[in-house]
Amino acid sequence: MRRLPQEPYDAYIEYPPDEMLRRAQGFLAEVQRRRTVRQFSSRAVPRQVIETCLAAAGTAPNGANLQPWHFAVVSDPELKRQIRQEAEKEEQEFYTHRAPQEWLEALAPLGTDAAKPFLETAPYLIAIFAQSYGVLPDGRKVKHYYVSESVGIATGILITALHFAGLATLTHTPSPMGFLNTILGRPEYERPFLLLVTGYPAEEATVPAILKKPLDEIVTFYE
Repeated sequence: MRRLPQEPYDAYIEYPPDEMLRRAQGFLAEVQRRRTVRQFSSRAVPRQVIETCLAAAGTAPNGANLQPWHFAVVSDPELKRQIRQEAEKEEQEFYTHRAPQEWLEALAPLGTDAAKPFLETAPYLIAIFAQSYGVLPDGRKVKHYYVSESVGIATGILITALHFAGLATLTHTPSPMGFLNTILGRPEYERPFLLLVTGYPAEEATVPAILKKPLDEIVTFYE
């Protein structure tokens, strides 16, 4: 197979070490403000903001540049109602029958339950789908590689971009999520990866008082 033509990496910008540290510290301070929110305002969000953040997600590194993701963006109230209805069915089953006691105990301090009103309140739901293969215009299938890794990276960039733009987010993963394919008319080769809720936080929004692990617990340097 013919190799892709190469081009100079003219977009790279090198910074002096002190500027690198300043930028890294500034970014850390920014993302440390990010919190998962469960109480959203219904206030409208400009669609162009969502589109721009999705474009940022689309720059994520991925297996063989096959970009195995699709973002289904939902603002229609009826579709949001259907999604909430089906998600709460799965969540009710989870909390009452499927979840092991250990998992329920881990969730208990966060105060979560089967009720998911934010799925209707928030102005946007972004259903993120992972594509096991792509389909060419002539109908041929193209296998995708490192799908979960690629979609996970893109999702992380999307969450960070939305936060940077001034929006709150919530990652929601009812299991199973096949109802999203049905409601949104997505093909069978797309697997629901995550449902991302986004919008402005409600004025009365609260978040749990939690701490992140310190650096020495999550990092090992081999020097």
